[in-house]
Amino acid sequence: MMACSEPLDSGGSILVNSGGLRKPRILLAASGSVAAIKFANLSHCFSEWAEVIGVATRASLRFIDRTAIPKDVILYTDDDEWHSWNKLGDRVLHIELCRWADIMVIAPLSANTLGKIAGGLCDNLLTCVVRAWDYSKPLFVAPAMNTLMWTNPFTERHLMAVDELGINLIPPVPKRLACGTYGNGAMAETSTIFSTVRLFFEKKSEQGVYYRNK
Repeated sequence: MMACSEPLDSGGSILVNSGGLRKPRILLAASGSVAAIKFANLSHCFSEWAEVIGVATRASLRFIDRTAIPKDVILYTDDDEWHSWNKLGDRVLHIELCRWADIMVIAPLSANTLGKIAGGLCDNLLTCVVRAWDYSKPLFVAPAMNTLMWTNPFTERHLMAVDELGINLIPPVPKRLACGTYGNGAMAETSTIFSTVRLFFEKKSEQGVYYRNK
């Protein structure tokens, strides 16, 4: 397994309304990119520090090794969204996930899902969560796509749209891509994603900003 990051000092606990301590709650999502093969490793990194719930699009499941995900990490899919509601009074999964999480991280974020978020579309569990997200809480995205897709003018427009929502970008990096070409568009390293989110969270905690559910 790849290293996640060097340990930090705070221990990963945050204040809650009762005055006690609990771990941060991370909603870790994956969309349909080959980089989703790293989802299990990223789940391990975050679960060593936080409570983690996973969300996967149907396309991402082509690349995710579900047997490698930590056993304490529940992975929700579109089927769970469609089957969890039968009558008035039943829970709405994407709303429950929004309420539960302190931070959402989408890694990888595909070009298709980026376009959906920028356009306000919500046709699967992941995009429904984003559409219902409380943007007073952090949302990070780590795009992964072919270089030509990354440099396409639509991508710039879509990134501007998500930036206006307050979504935090973890930029892709240049490397040899799955298509065989070399260029920018590869998802940031797992360690970079983990450390970026954790440092952001702990900096806010030191400033007295705690993400907690009502």
